[in-house]
Amino acid sequence: MPLTAGAAAEPESEPAARTGITARGTLARGAGLVVAAGALLILALASVWFGSKGIPFLQTWDLLWHADGSDASVVIHEYRIPRTILAVLVGASLGLAGALMQALTRNPLADPGLLGITMGASTGVALALTYLGITTVLGYVWLAFAGAAVASVVVYALGSAGARNATPERLVVAGAAVTAVLFAVNSGLMLTAPDAFEEFRRWQVGSLSGRYYDVLWPVLPFMAVGVVAALLLMRPLNALAMGDDLGRALGAHPDRIRIAGAVAITLLCGAATAAVGPIGFVGLAVPHVARFLAGPDQRWVLPYSLVLAPTLLVGADLVGRVVAPPAEIQVGIVTAVIGVPVFLVLCRKRKLTSL
Repeated sequence: MPLTAGAAAEPESEPAARTGITARGTLARGAGLVVAAGALLILALASVWFGSKGIPFLQTWDLLWHADGSDASVVIHEYRIPRTILAVLVGASLGLAGALMQALTRNPLADPGLLGITMGASTGVALALTYLGITTVLGYVWLAFAGAAVASVVVYALGSAGARNATPERLVVAGAAVTAVLFAVNSGLMLTAPDAFEEFRRWQVGSLSGRYYDVLWPVLPFMAVGVVAALLLMRPLNALAMGDDLGRALGAHPDRIRIAGAVAITLLCGAATAAVGPIGFVGLAVPHVARFLAGPDQRWVLPYSLVLAPTLLVGADLVGRVVAPPAEIQVGIVTAVIGVPVFLVLCRKRKLTSL
């Protein structure tokens, strides 16, 4: 009898054990996300404190809450705060866009430039500079966003032409083709208008310098909608990862998910690129770090990417501002210098998580 009772009790203990493991895993992931958010907050405060103009910490803290119109107050409120906020928003947008693209295409090396979005934004800027004579960020931000949106639509149309579904493979090939064509177009535009080349070069390198409230407010609505749309796709992306047939059996709609994902990517990457120029590595590597820390569940990958990507971008911008004052190194260069070695180490120590 004791053996029988023990055998009967054994199966009942297994679900409880699995529940305990799941609860501990959820708690650990949640704690990790809180730690990452704390690190982002500390870096954001450091970004407001440090810069080419030295301001004591206590004075910075006081002026942060009580602007008095002094030169230091103007530097903090008119330059450093909007620049830091924009870095957070751009980083979050690029991180989410990269995570979405890798999930939708099932390609671990996908990044926001894969579907031609970044190059589409570049084409919009090139047209604004060469043919319309627009040289201000506030002026060409809209054309950059429009170019990104058009490129996204063209890629999806090509990827779904002649077939019922726009498969990940077809989207990748279509994105590569559109990127190659637009790169040639941009090069031709710059050759026909040498005077616009210098402005285009400054935008192309990826920079937060000179981007303040006049750039932040126009792109903020697009980024906000994109973030909400991306987070709403967390559960559907998990179903899509099992394959289209099994996803449909679970109640998912693969085509709708891909269209919604493409819209979210366009909003996120298009607005971010239009605001500060193309910034590499962030959308490529951060989702891998998120999966390394939280596993493949998109309900955790997307929130982690939302926090880790701006942490990287704010930190990179801070390094670029303080490493060689009074000059600064553009954030696009710093992300490459800091991020590429980290990504290579990650690839060597751990295989890329399958999607």
